[in-house]
Amino acid sequence: MLGDRWITDRVPTDRFPNYTRGNAQDVMADPVSPLDWTFVWESGIVLGCRDGFVALGVFDADEYDLEKPETFGLFGGYFYNSLTQSRLFGVRSGAGWQAIDNAYFDDPSAVPPYEPADWHDSPRHAEKLAKQMGWFMTTPNVPEVDRQKIDAKAVRDSRPDFDGQTIAQIIGRARSLQRHVRAMFDQHAWVSLGASVGPGVLAALTAEIDPTMVTKLLTGVGGVDSAEIANDIWDLSRKVRRSAGLTALFDGGVAALGDRLDSLGSPDAAAFREAVDAFMYEHGSRGPNEYDFYSFAYETRPELLWSAIDRLRRNDDSADPRAAEARGKAEAARLADELREMFKDNAEALGTFEAGLHSANVFMASRERCKTNLIRVIHEMRMCFDEIGRRMVAAGHLDHHRQIYMLLEDEVDAWLADPGPWRAKLAEREVDYLSLYDLEPPYIVDRQAPPLAEWKRRSALAAAAPVAVGDVLSGVAGSPGVVTGTAKVLHHVDDDVELEPGDILIAPQTDPSWTPLFLAVSGVVVNVGGIGTHAVIVSRELGIPCAPAVADATQRIPNGATVTLNGHEGTVTIDALP
Repeated sequence: MLGDRWITDRVPTDRFPNYTRGNAQDVMADPVSPLDWTFVWESGIVLGCRDGFVALGVFDADEYDLEKPETFGLFGGYFYNSLTQSRLFGVRSGAGWQAIDNAYFDDPSAVPPYEPADWHDSPRHAEKLAKQMGWFMTTPNVPEVDRQKIDAKAVRDSRPDFDGQTIAQIIGRARSLQRHVRAMFDQHAWVSLGASVGPGVLAALTAEIDPTMVTKLLTGVGGVDSAEIANDIWDLSRKVRRSAGLTALFDGGVAALGDRLDSLGSPDAAAFREAVDAFMYEHGSRGPNEYDFYSFAYETRPELLWSAIDRLRRNDDSADPRAAEARGKAEAARLADELREMFKDNAEALGTFEAGLHSANVFMASRERCKTNLIRVIHEMRMCFDEIGRRMVAAGHLDHHRQIYMLLEDEVDAWLADPGPWRAKLAEREVDYLSLYDLEPPYIVDRQAPPLAEWKRRSALAAAAPVAVGDVLSGVAGSPGVVTGTAKVLHHVDDDVELEPGDILIAPQTDPSWTPLFLAVSGVVVNVGGIGTHAVIVSRELGIPCAPAVADATQRIPNGATVTLNGHEGTVTIDALP
């Protein structure tokens, strides 16, 4: 039975009173499982974020709570960003808190007003941040991120054969990886801030010329790890399309496909298996809601990969994502040259433009790589706990192996020492945890989260207002381009909805598990997010239009409607209803 608060929920502090789901709901869409929050976030990411903000010069360590730094919030099991922390980055960097609000919210008047305090203004921090801003604009690369990619792969390569490991050894490995999570999020924190600098400079330079230019300039950046997932799945789909035996295999459905593949014994099957194994090594950690242990990844649920290949194998070679990337990159280069010509007689503007464009390209790719590194390590922790969970199922102590994620970190040792009394408690906790999925988290938490009994229930919400022909739904300008097609509404990545070339994908939000679907459509619309979210970044790389933050798009746009998506303006026009 849920009480006023969930067992892992935080309490806002006087110094950091405001939290928002803005830019958080596309990071962690679902409630966070108890073990993931306590083992990964509280013991790793939360501390790493504090370390990153301190290293960048935004805060001193003692400006946060010493035991539980207020870098993020958790209310009703849902993940929140600290609005106070973000606003103070604006204040101390000189950008102003208003710039942060404008980046987060379509209607800044709907959020709590900023309340200045004596400790907010700090010339010492402002001086350090000014130097960091200069570095963000000039560094040729971010070698620390590439070094951590090597570290993350080393963590993957060091995975032991669990059959020869005791539970104590396996839990020891999981705990040894917490320090990597903290170190990697330290970098992720300041790289993410760096990724906002270049686009902000470009937006200021081009605002009076053409407000849609920034999205066009940032198309085809290259080196974006999430986009590489699409490229690799595309290559796998080509192997299936060109092989009669593999085509027949997929025609038989994705259930138990891996076992059926291994029984074929043909050269095509052997080559395909080798390519799949290479994919799993590189991308097996990715999947829906991938920060959370409780979620599946490609490696733990291969059906996610089989389904993606099955969708793409039906497309002809004209849908090759690399061709779309090349077109986007060429258009961005053409536009950059046009602006250089425009600024040629203004050395200051030209220099600022070049620095802003360079910074955006460097840090946008680096931010995605930071996340890839981090997810790879978190997945290695998941593999440890999955193994322990399976052993405990076999011993009769869990109903299913993922029930292990109902534990808190500080309960793990007691559970391992005497698991018997915990079985009913964990089963009951899982029921409560799953009930959190029906909660509609408030967009803003201001000083105190309302008791859970007062939260709206999704199952009781009135249907979103229906659309009519001619309606224009507004979001945020994401990836450039204008396209008209049939809306296909998917609430989950594995929904049984056929996607045809020319369709427009309508989704709640996306993560790397959705990326292959982008190759089967001509545009993407998502309910939430901004210009730095997964849907936008990958759409730009693939050269298709995208509009994020189209509120209630999955509820309002009927499946089968004809719509026009304008990625320049972030709008969706309803042309015809099914």
